[in-house]
Amino acid sequence: QVQLVESGGGLVQAGGSLRLSCAASERTPYAMGWFRQAPGKERESVAAISWSGGNQYYTDSVKGRFTISRDNAKGTLSLQMNSLKPEDTAVYYCAARTTFITWRIWTMSAEYTYWGQGTQVTVSS
Repeated sequence: QVQLVESGGGLVQAGGSLRLSCAASERTPYAMGWFRQAPGKERESVAAISWSGGNQYYTDSVKGRFTISRDNAKGTLSLQMNSLKPEDTAVYYCAARTTFITWRIWTMSAEYTYWGQGTQVTVSS
């Protein structure tokens, strides 16, 4: 059972930056992703990364502003968020699924097995 723990959320003004981190309890091969859920809205995929780290996915609204990365040696996943906007306000979740396909990414929440508890990101205007 992989446990995921997010950190790095907080309150920031529009145009600012935050870096989210996710620490995994095991080094099992897995693809990972970041999701977010704003009040009254469905959970949406923000970014995803393959086990190898060579492939990434970004939803259109964050392209050019967010960067997903991972350090398999440390078992960590990161999301660097720049030029934040009020519409980025949400609870952000780290997710993982076991895979032996090093290059593949997954973007749907139903495809992930393990979830963190979430970290709040609030962007003020």
